[in-house]
Amino acid sequence: MRWVKLAVVALLAAFLLLAPNLLTSFYLRVVAEIMIYGLLAMAVNIMSGYTGLAPFGQAGIFGTAAYMVGFLVVKAGVDQMYMTVPAGIMAATVLAMVFGAIAIRTSGLYFLMITLAEGMIIWGLAIRLDKITGAENGLRGIARPELLRPFTTYYYVVLVVVALTAAAMYVVIKSPFGLTLQGIREGERRMRALGYNVPLHKWIAFVLAGFFSGIAGVLYVYYNNFVSPATVEFARSAEELLMVILGGAGTFVGPIIGSIIITSVRHGVSLYTDRWLMILGVIYVFTIMVTPGGIVRGVRQFGAWLRHRRASGAATQPQEAPEGAVMEGGE
Repeated sequence: MRWVKLAVVALLAAFLLLAPNLLTSFYLRVVAEIMIYGLLAMAVNIMSGYTGLAPFGQAGIFGTAAYMVGFLVVKAGVDQMYMTVPAGIMAATVLAMVFGAIAIRTSGLYFLMITLAEGMIIWGLAIRLDKITGAENGLRGIARPELLRPFTTYYYVVLVVVALTAAAMYVVIKSPFGLTLQGIREGERRMRALGYNVPLHKWIAFVLAGFFSGIAGVLYVYYNNFVSPATVEFARSAEELLMVILGGAGTFVGPIIGSIIITSVRHGVSLYTDRWLMILGVIYVFTIMVTPGGIVRGVRQFGAWLRHRRASGAATQPQEAPEGAVMEGGE
């Protein structure tokens, strides 16, 4: 199966590199959006999939990075990306440090509710701080630098940044720290008994998720050239968590697959009907009924079932008698 995975990765890489030559401008923007939201879903997956804590306010951290860039460009007149990009990522990371220090004291449903409240705080500030956030009107005209004005150029920037960030996440997940997070997910009490500082590991995971969410937020605001309270609302956090669950929580490519499905349905089906949310709900319910662990685990289970069938068939297949052998009961 390894060669199949390598072939899929090679085909996907070739498609992404050639996408500007293969797709119209609309669908090229959809592909860029899939990558950005996929990156955010991967950040959520660090918490929900590998640590076992479902954050319901990640859009607040994601949107904080976007608002910081928007404020610097629109309100402060700073348009140099070497200043706005680090500022946006730093704002998201610092916010994650503060929110994480509060949230890690809880677990389960309480963690979900705390992170939901934290996200609602950011949404409320986005509505109230008119002079900073533009309130309901948001911040418009967040233009990219002249070099990145052509969308094809910016598409390749998104592709490179997402690829490098995903590679960094993979290193984190496969590191001893990542394995410790998975141990916390499987048995927090056992990890405490083994001497691990569980709260510290949770906090670091929260901060890392915030850092990567900040990168996604910066990419998004330059992609959209606009940020509003809709960027930080509860629906955005729920959608990202849904991407993780749909693709497969605790798997590396699951969030990307979830982003492909949800973003494609939103943009593709909504062109023909306003009931795209209902169709998305049907897809979600069907997936959970067939493969409760998500699409990636479902594919793995199906592949294992096929290999088992082939092995069983080979074991039960009758073997031919050697040449010259005398059959039982023969002369």
